Amino acid sequence: MGNAAAMMAGAGFRVRGSDRSVYPPMSTFLQEQGIRLLEGYAAEHVDPEPDLCVIGNAVSRGNPEVEEILNRKLYYMSLAETLKEHFLRRSHNLVVTGTHGKTTTTSLLAWILDQAGMDPGFLIGGLPANFGRGCRPGGGRYWVLEGDEYDTAFFDKRSKFLHYCPELVIINNIEFDHADIFANLAEIQTSFRRLVSLVPSQGMILVNADDPNAEAVTRAAPAPITEVGLSQNAAVRIQAVRSTHEGVHFELLGRAFFIPMHGEFNVRNAAMAATAAHFYQVPLDVIASAIAEFKGVRRRQEVRAEIGGVTVIDDFGHHPTAIRETLKSFRARYPKARLWALFEPRSNTTRRRVFQDSLPQALALADGVLVAKVDRLEELPPAERLDPEKVVADIAAAGRRAFYEPDAPAIVARLAPLLKPGDLVIVFSNGGFGGIHKRLEEALTARFIGT
Repeated sequence: MGNAAAMMAGAGFRVRGSDRSVYPPMSTFLQEQGIRLLEGYAAEHVDPEPDLCVIGNAVSRGNPEVEEILNRKLYYMSLAETLKEHFLRRSHNLVVTGTHGKTTTTSLLAWILDQAGMDPGFLIGGLPANFGRGCRPGGGRYWVLEGDEYDTAFFDKRSKFLHYCPELVIINNIEFDHADIFANLAEIQTSFRRLVSLVPSQGMILVNADDPNAEAVTRAAPAPITEVGLSQNAAVRIQAVRSTHEGVHFELLGRAFFIPMHGEFNVRNAAMAATAAHFYQVPLDVIASAIAEFKGVRRRQEVRAEIGGVTVIDDFGHHPTAIRETLKSFRARYPKARLWALFEPRSNTTRRRVFQDSLPQALALADGVLVAKVDRLEELPPAERLDPEKVVADIAAAGRRAFYEPDAPAIVARLAPLLKPGDLVIVFSNGGFGGIHKRLEEALTARFIGT
């Protein structure tokens, strides 16, 4: 929503928007774009009357602004409809999907096409460092979009990516997520099958060759399919993977590549982006050079501070698989370091019991774990809530130090005296986590440097 707001402002619209607890880096980015941010929701925010109200999928009936819009019969659309109408209907669209890796893969692909001189438009659910922004209309015919399987709006329960008019689709992986929308994995796969059915016969579908859940949704596809992965059966095979402290080397399409990021999952992200760019005849040397110069995405393994020998890392991970793979990558990169994982159950799935067993298994890859209370606990029936204290007990039973603390100040107070030079603290949250990064920096400064 934030990046779309910036694009609308760039297209000449005067834009204002409401949200609850807007936090950096998006709040800072929007302010830099001259967009007025309104805290919370209120009927008076709709005045003066706008030409268009874009309603995000985080709001529902009962929201005072939604009720005001409906009562006054103001013109409204979903985010996905707005993008389709104002930007995508006349462009050639490359849509990146999957449970994990969408933001990084979309950022990589947009950067490669940019370096190839194709001037793509893009819309990304994050802030890629190479661009300094997550959106741009572009000057060419191509758009690169992060395709979200989450629902569109309270009045349109289809996945957002079904509105994006795709010519090329990347399916990174498919796992169960979004428990507030989908009852099971089969429902998620149904939504992906609908997306696959929209790709024209002259288009292309790139699918993870190592993920049976992803392959299953492409079996009746009307468009050509190319499998990308480590499997010997993959049409485009990832080979010779070798990790170093600086990043990962690998081979693809008969050429050596290097990505200055870590973890097998980032190699897969790069391989998907490279294969897509190759489909559009971008030279392999250009692709390799762009990947080697990729600077990552804010809040994806982003180093926030190094104080007293302790490194604080911010990561958007909130699904057990993403948490596990991130911890594995840091364990491989820093084999002698103690890893501390701080986790906020904030997404609509991790707030529920769905991952009650898999979350402890993932978090236990760290040497120490601190888990906060479930965000917006009052919105969930008791029987559906994740039990963070049981998560902590299960981690402790696995032989790891684990603590439950209700909020960011309590977590920092518990953790700061335990930290030693050489430790890595990885913060997992898809929200602001009560300003925990700044609190940690202040606590580390007071302990190791002095006030």
